[in-house]
Amino acid sequence: MTSIEPWLRGTETDVPAVGRAVLHALQLAEEDLRKWCGNLSDAALNARPAGAAPVAFHIRHVARSLDRLLTYAEARDLSEEQLTQLRTEIDPGAAHDELFAELAAALADAAMRVRALAGTNLEEPRTVGKKRMPTTVGGLLVHVADHTQRHVGQAITTAKMVGMISE
Repeated sequence: MTSIEPWLRGTETDVPAVGRAVLHALQLAEEDLRKWCGNLSDAALNARPAGAAPVAFHIRHVARSLDRLLTYAEARDLSEEQLTQLRTEIDPGAAHDELFAELAAALADAAMRVRALAGTNLEEPRTVGKKRMPTTVGGLLVHVADHTQRHVGQAITTAKMVGMISE
């Protein structure tokens, strides 16, 4: 891993700017999660310091929310499986290898989907959730990036708290 952030590497130049920024945010998310959380034990991944959501929740949530948000961007409704996965994100007992495999698969899938959406009309209307809240393809793509980064930050903070407690 390089110390230069993905957005400064000159990559993904075949993708329009908004999609490229989302791809770079996803790459940074994976790099940061592996750097700061990749060496945690199963127990540390599931720890809840001061009652905070565990690192495992944030990693699962990143993986699964990418799928949900991109489903909305593709103008589709969530499936029962996606809704079931949503309800189990906080479940205890995550195993390191399974958790990071789920993350890697979700990020790879998201990158393909972002690439497909990046060349479309970003102003195309979309809706989110049961209440069908209004947004656009572009709004959803930007939210994919900022929502992912928000949870990466929370995972890192929790990982640091777990490290302080276990010392």
